[in-house]
Amino acid sequence: MTTVIAIANQKGGVGKTTTATNLAAAFAMKKKRTLLIDLDPQANTTLTFFPLDELAQSVYDVLADHHVKLAEVVKPTRTPNLCVAPAKIALAKLETLLVGQFDAPYRLKDALAPCRDEFDMILIDTPPALGLITVNALVASTHLLVPIQAAYYAMEGSDDLLDTLERIRSRPNPELQLLGVVITLFDKRTNLARDIHKQVCTVFGDKVFKTVVNKNVRLEESPAYKETVFTFAPDSSGAQDYERLAREVLQRVQ
Repeated sequence: MTTVIAIANQKGGVGKTTTATNLAAAFAMKKKRTLLIDLDPQANTTLTFFPLDELAQSVYDVLADHHVKLAEVVKPTRTPNLCVAPAKIALAKLETLLVGQFDAPYRLKDALAPCRDEFDMILIDTPPALGLITVNALVASTHLLVPIQAAYYAMEGSDDLLDTLERIRSRPNPELQLLGVVITLFDKRTNLARDIHKQVCTVFGDKVFKTVVNKNVRLEESPAYKETVFTFAPDSSGAQDYERLAREVLQRVQ
């Protein structure tokens, strides 16, 4: 079965996009047919791979118009086995458009259905909010992966996210599972980072991945060069961290 992973946390700046792009690239390098869906109106995932002015259509057109198929907007990347369904700023209008629509939470799930079996792994990058766009991602997914930054207020909002997870599981998607929590932007030199790690482990237990994503300048630089860390700096600690995380994820979903 295809594994569909929503990468979500309503806090901004926790490494959702970095995790989505590099985890997807890591799966592709492991010969997994991988689709990366950008559901964030900021479109940072998309910008890692394509200039926006080259895109005639985006995920917005799929979710806003039943006549546009997801396969029509999916684009291959330079990374073998990796395709991207791109976003544009227009996605910011989607929630207003869908309010009151009976099928609003199911738009992405319905759009994925015809092409789902073409991929082994589907990753969804979500916006920093628990609105209708993120709900669409959770309804369409088999698993939820939560990045948490090793910083002050790291756990802020986690109760709301877990509550949303349970509400999604109670009705629209009972199969949704919490895949795990990954600590990002980890600075092992500081007591704060170590304290945050302990706090997260206390709350989430064995759902916390053993792999932590360390602070790494190559991870920050690679999007500016339209590359994932694996092509930009394959020997960096960032590349090593996401390769290890990909292995852990595959162990949990198989």
